[in-house]
Amino acid sequence: MLLDQLRTLLDRHARPDGTTAIDGVLISRIDRPSEPSASMSGTVFALIAQGAKRIALGDRVYEYKAGQYLVASVDLPVNGHFIDSSAETPALGFGLTLDPASVAELLLRAEPADLPRASGIPPLGLAVSTASDELLDAVLRLLRLLDEPRDRGVLAPLYKREILWRLITGEQGATVGQLGLADSGLAHIARAVGWIRDHYRQSFQVEDVARRAGMSVSAFYRNFQAVTAMSPIQFQKQIRLQEARLLLATRPGDVAGVGHSVGYDSPSQFSREYRRQFGAPPSQDAARLRALTPP
Repeated sequence: MLLDQLRTLLDRHARPDGTTAIDGVLISRIDRPSEPSASMSGTVFALIAQGAKRIALGDRVYEYKAGQYLVASVDLPVNGHFIDSSAETPALGFGLTLDPASVAELLLRAEPADLPRASGIPPLGLAVSTASDELLDAVLRLLRLLDEPRDRGVLAPLYKREILWRLITGEQGATVGQLGLADSGLAHIARAVGWIRDHYRQSFQVEDVARRAGMSVSAFYRNFQAVTAMSPIQFQKQIRLQEARLLLATRPGDVAGVGHSVGYDSPSQFSREYRRQFGAPPSQDAARLRALTPP
């Protein structure tokens, strides 16, 4: 019943760009099969109401379907796409951007006994669970505000807080909770992730990034792999190749230039790693992407 109501609202309010009239709330409506595409996950709570979605992070694959949700507590380079979508039965999804300050406020207000117990190593940055009826109901009430503009300013923040609370006290509470702790292992790794993302073109020593994150090298390396499912160098490579793919869509004839602009000194290494990541050489993949893009 709750999912049926969610589907109706999501279908009615879906926009081509995924945005809504409520800040931080996103709606996805996909009515045809699509190929996996590379992107950054953002820090987000994503719920599927119809269809399914498959996401790959490093060598790990996550699939979640109607009634299930994914939490991304770190902005990670992923490959993903909706599956089981058609014009008759489109895939429908709800997204809410996770705000660390809002999570932190709830943690401060909560009784310690009501919060999940943190372990020594931060949880993986992506997690999938089945949504409780309480969580679905909170999402439904937030979406209903799209039909009630007078009430949005007052009620939307309340319903967002409720959604966060349901997540914090739910199965993935440890993952969401660490997002709001300034000195958590996840927060240290998130700082390192942000630095690598912003400086992906330049080479670095892991020791230097560990120092920026405020951790010993061994602890940093162990925690980075625990959160991102890859090493810092592999993470940088993912960012470089994603950026290169975006650039090749507009500069398909400049493979060497694109490779150099994202940090590769060797054109052959760039082509080799690009093919391993996307299944085709840069020039061939760029031509295929341009053919798939509507004029």
